[in-house]
Amino acid sequence: MDNSKFDTCKIVIDELEEELGELNDDYQSSCEEIRASIETRQKVAAAKQFIENHYRTQKKIMQERKERRWTLERRLKDAHLSEEDNQVLLKELERRETENMRTQRQKLCVDDFELLTIIGRGAFGEVRVCKLKSSGQIYAMKKLKKSEMLSRGQVEHVRAERDLLAEIDSECIVKLYYSFQDTDYLYLIMEYLPGGDMMTLLTRKETLTEDEARFYIAESILAIGSIHKHSYIHRDIKPDNLILDRHGHLKLSDFGLCKPLDCSNLSSLEEAALMNSEIEVDEHGQPAGSSRSQQEQVQRWKLNRRTLAYSTVGTPDYIAPEVLLKKGYSMECDWWSLGAIMFEMLVGYPPFHSDDPMTTCWKIVNWRSSLKFPKETILSPEAKDLMCRLLCDVQHRLGTKGIDEIQNHPWFNGIQWDKLYHMEAAYKPEVNGELDTQNFDRFEEVDANQHQSSKSGPWRKMLPSKDANFVGYTYKSSDVFGALHSSGSYRTRALQKGDQ
Repeated sequence: MDNSKFDTCKIVIDELEEELGELNDDYQSSCEEIRASIETRQKVAAAKQFIENHYRTQKKIMQERKERRWTLERRLKDAHLSEEDNQVLLKELERRETENMRTQRQKLCVDDFELLTIIGRGAFGEVRVCKLKSSGQIYAMKKLKKSEMLSRGQVEHVRAERDLLAEIDSECIVKLYYSFQDTDYLYLIMEYLPGGDMMTLLTRKETLTEDEARFYIAESILAIGSIHKHSYIHRDIKPDNLILDRHGHLKLSDFGLCKPLDCSNLSSLEEAALMNSEIEVDEHGQPAGSSRSQQEQVQRWKLNRRTLAYSTVGTPDYIAPEVLLKKGYSMECDWWSLGAIMFEMLVGYPPFHSDDPMTTCWKIVNWRSSLKFPKETILSPEAKDLMCRLLCDVQHRLGTKGIDEIQNHPWFNGIQWDKLYHMEAAYKPEVNGELDTQNFDRFEEVDANQHQSSKSGPWRKMLPSKDANFVGYTYKSSDVFGALHSSGSYRTRALQKGDQ
C-alpha cells in the first residue's frame, strides 16, 4: 500500500473515531437526560403526594377538633354541671387542643429515643423496647430497612400497616403513637406489650384448656373483626402476631417481622390439589411413606418454630389454601388462620405441620384428606365442629357472611363479647416492671454504628428517588380527651361519671 492510500485510510479511521466519540457523548448525554427526567418525575410525584397528604391531614385534624368540641358539649349537657364549670372545661379543652397542635408540629427522629432491649428481629428489620427521652414513656420501636422493603416488593404492605394502625383506635389492636423515617429506615413507635406473644405462651404451656383457648380465640375474633371493618385483610395471622399485654389480654400486631411465604415456587400445588384423590395419606394426614413418625415430626417442628417465624421464608402453617393457590381471596382467609391457631392451642401443633414448607403447603391445599384430629387429644364436639367449619373451603367457611356467624357458634355459649376486654384474662403473664422483656426471645446486639440516625429534615435537599415511595409516612397520634380526663379535677370526674 502506497503512502497516499495509507494516509487516506488513517484520515477515514480518525474521522470515524471522532464521529463515534461524538455519538458516544450524545448517547451518554441522552442517558443522563433520561435519568434526570425520571428523577425529576419522581420528585414531582413525591412533592404532589406530600402536598396532598399535608392538606388531607390538616382537614382531618380540623374535623376531629370540631367533633371533640361537639362531643364535649353533649357530655356537658348530660352531666348537668353549672355554667361556670361548663366554661372552665371548654377552656381546658381549647388549651389541650393548642398544646396538641404544638406537639403535632414537633418533628421526631430516632435520636429522640433511648434504644433498649431487642425483642424481635426478622427479614426486614427489628423491634426493640425504647424510651422517649423527653417524657420517659416506654414504647416498642419497629425499625424497617427501606432498601429491603423496595427489593422485596413490600412497600404497599408496610404502608398499609401504617395506614391501618393510624386509622384504627381499638382495644384489640396494638396502638400506634408515631411513625417517621430517615434516609435508610422507617420507624413505627407503638405501645409496648410486655406479656409476650401467643407463640411464647404455647411454647411454655404446649396446650391450652378449652376455656383458655375459648377466651383467646374470642379476643382474636374481635381483633380480626376490627380490621375487617376497615376493609383490611391481614392474610398472615399467626401466634407470633397475637401479643399479650401485662394483664394477659390479646392484641393483634405484626411484631414477627417475617414476610408471608414466597408462593412463587408453588405453581404445582394446584395440580396436586386436583389429584388429591390419587394421593394416599396415613391416619395423621401425612403423605404415605413419610420418613419420620408423627411424634418425630411434631418434635422437629417445635424445635424449629421460632427460627421459621423470623426467617425470610416464613411459615405457611396458618395460610389459607386460596392464598397459596393465588385464586383470589377475601377476608375469609383470616378465619382459616384462626382455625389453624385454635387447633394448635388445643392439640399442641398446627393441623398441617410438616418437616418442610412445601409439604405443609401440599397438606393445606389437600385439607380434605390431611386434616386429622389426634385420637389421644380429648376435644369437645363443639370445638371440633368449629375448627372443621373454619378449616374448610371458602363457600362453607364460618365468617363468610360476617363475624356474627362465628360468635353465634355453640362453642362460644356464655361469652360476653362486650365485656371480654374488661374481665380477668384467662392467663396473666409474669411482668416485673415496665421494662421487663422476659416474655420475649433474646437477641444479640449488632454493630452500634447502625443505630446512628440519618438526617431527616422535611425534604433533605429534595427526596432521593427511593424516598418517593414513602412520602406521607410520618404520623403522630393525639388523645386530647384522654389528657382532659387525666387532669383529675372534680369537674372532669363529674364529666366521667356522666359518661357512665
